[in-house]
Amino acid sequence: MDNLSDALEKLKLASTDSATDSVESCLDCLLKALANNNTEASVKIQEMGILPLLPTLLSPQSSCTPKVANIIAELAKNEFMRSPCVGAGLIPPLIQLLHSANQEVLLQTGRALGNICYDSHEGRSAVDLAGGAQIVAEHIKSLFQNTEPENEKLLTVFCGMLMNYSNDNDSLQAQLINMGVIPTLVKLLGIHSHNTALTEMCLIAFGNLAELESSKEQFASTNIAEELVRLFQKQSEHEKKEMIFEVLAPLAENDVIKLQLVEAGLVECLLEVVAQTVDGEREEDIAQLKTASDLMVLLLLGDESMQKLFEGGKGSVFQRVLSWIPSHNHQLQLAGALAIANFARNDGNCIHMVDTGIVQKLLKLLDRHVEEGNVTVQHAALSALRNLAIPVVNKSKMLSAGVADVVLRFLQSEMPPVQFKLLGTLRMLIDTQAEAADQLGTNGKLVERLVEWCEAKDHAGVMGESNRLLSALIRHSKSKEVVRAVIHGGGVKHLVTMATSEHMIMQNEALVALGLIAALDLVAAEKDFVGANLVSVLHKLLSDERSAPEIKYNSMILICAVMGSEPLHKEVQSLAFIDVVSKLRAHENKMVSHQASLTEQRLTAQS
Repeated sequence: MDNLSDALEKLKLASTDSATDSVESCLDCLLKALANNNTEASVKIQEMGILPLLPTLLSPQSSCTPKVANIIAELAKNEFMRSPCVGAGLIPPLIQLLHSANQEVLLQTGRALGNICYDSHEGRSAVDLAGGAQIVAEHIKSLFQNTEPENEKLLTVFCGMLMNYSNDNDSLQAQLINMGVIPTLVKLLGIHSHNTALTEMCLIAFGNLAELESSKEQFASTNIAEELVRLFQKQSEHEKKEMIFEVLAPLAENDVIKLQLVEAGLVECLLEVVAQTVDGEREEDIAQLKTASDLMVLLLLGDESMQKLFEGGKGSVFQRVLSWIPSHNHQLQLAGALAIANFARNDGNCIHMVDTGIVQKLLKLLDRHVEEGNVTVQHAALSALRNLAIPVVNKSKMLSAGVADVVLRFLQSEMPPVQFKLLGTLRMLIDTQAEAADQLGTNGKLVERLVEWCEAKDHAGVMGESNRLLSALIRHSKSKEVVRAVIHGGGVKHLVTMATSEHMIMQNEALVALGLIAALDLVAAEKDFVGANLVSVLHKLLSDERSAPEIKYNSMILICAVMGSEPLHKEVQSLAFIDVVSKLRAHENKMVSHQASLTEQRLTAQS
């Protein structure tokens, strides 16, 4: 430290008279001290006021310049030195040095700027202001084809500098994207894939930029998919694979890139990772299995990539994914069920899968998870069943296979995501299936649970689905027994509330179900209709100009249906419905205007 103090004093004197030899020896002493104890030496350098002397020593012509830039790079390894470096005015002269033709000057300058930018808002702003990123990007563009070791070293430093400059900063990342760095870096990765340090730097840069939505289009116009898959195939180390995975995950959110990755052979790589890690007990095996299977499911979210892998249900990938469902591994069971849910996104696929026995596989999986089950697996398997139940031809087949019975076993679940999917699956199954709707609608436990969930205000999805299933049971069964079960269970008030939903489809479903209740058992429902203010709800719906024609039509049907009840009839009279209805005779929708005439006649006749 004493030697350092001497050297710093000498440097102060020497920097004023530009004695190059004495400056060189002082700089050597500083570098030695920094190598020995960087933090301590940095504090000393700052205390003795050396930083403001450095800009004058950063002359492009001076032989000392690479050493000065190296010293700045070493100082800026310390977080506490980055702002002082900016404050001492080091950024503008460093940026000027980027125009140098000297390889060592460029290397040390790149290091200095990169270190100053690391996690430093002041550093990044100063480099941005001086236009440093643009110059570095241009250097990379002009150098990326050169594979000489010294050049690769420089490229690594420059890529690192851009990475530190833009990390976690959306506007600076967008700036780099606009400069067109993505296509250059993709080409660079292809040419220099043998160079580990440079490859890693590229991957980290991709990982940063890929998070930004605006980058996806640029990535999609390159051959990034092929390059990443080729690189992945070469890797044997867990860490390297993880680095590539971190780039693949955000990129695979883009549908065009999904398809490119599938065509480049990523799926085969993922299946291989799964096969290698499925029985592994090491943490890294478990992590890789999860990442690979999650990425597989993500690739299936794109319509084109999914259909390509389905291959009419004969694809080897589709078959492999099917084999995950009976696996002993929860992660694979989950991925398998999610993959089936993703394959089940069009009628053709759904019909094929139901005909080839996938429902039975899913039911066996659910069976394993009823007691103390894995919630994510339950949720995924129910999602798959719900999607498979959408085509009309599948409903009766799935009901015959016992899907409803297995699904009902999850009624006790206290997990909202499972409740939500369970409700959706049952609703899809009974659509147009009168017998099944009748059976489920007279199931006291189900109706009781539905009424309970209709009040789940903390979980809007569960509440909405419970109301819709309650309505569906009545609409598809058209059964007096089901209507009685719903009245007895206390469901009527919830259907009246559902008629005021902000979603037109739910309003309509509620009104049709209430119409059937009134038609099939008005006497039993009368008290609940009065208690839930049904008549005033209908008055509001008919008076509201925003109500859709279907809503107005079904509200008038319901008004006519409740006229047979004395207390409801009195309410209708007291609210002057005739004024509202007569206006609707001029409605542009023919069904509405016709129903308004009929309703007006009914109101007049019974007034």
